[in-house]
Amino acid sequence: MSMRLQNAGLPRRLAAMFYDALLVLAVWMVVTALLLPLTGGEAITSQSVGVLEAGYRLLLLAAVVLYFAWSWTRSGQTVGMLAWRLKLVREDERLPRWGDALRRLAAALLSAAPCGLGYLWIVCDDNRLAWHDRLSRTRIVLMPRR
Repeated sequence: MSMRLQNAGLPRRLAAMFYDALLVLAVWMVVTALLLPLTGGEAITSQSVGVLEAGYRLLLLAAVVLYFAWSWTRSGQTVGMLAWRLKLVREDERLPRWGDALRRLAAALLSAAPCGLGYLWIVCDDNRLAWHDRLSRTRIVLMPRR
């Protein structure tokens, strides 16, 4: 018999998001540094590279999507989540699939859009679920101490 894991609260989630944001920022810096030789060391803007700037922005977006979706489908945890003992699971407590991860990322944008109200909803929700948890049929659980 498996014991149902407790859903994580807002403070831990925000802490993990902060850690992950630092890591994503570092990845963006590496991606940007790798592309700078193509611009002669100039900033990547629509004025400096024209329409290629859209490709640069898509590359940055792809890095974010790959980081989260790959981490979640592989282990249910990003680096930030691992540090805070959090794990993403589907409603059946299995690891999310790629479709689950992509739905969650898209739904997270909806949660963030109205001044983060979808995230703050965790405080009001009896089950500590954000809007994107419900929309993606996934949840963030607190893993037991080892």
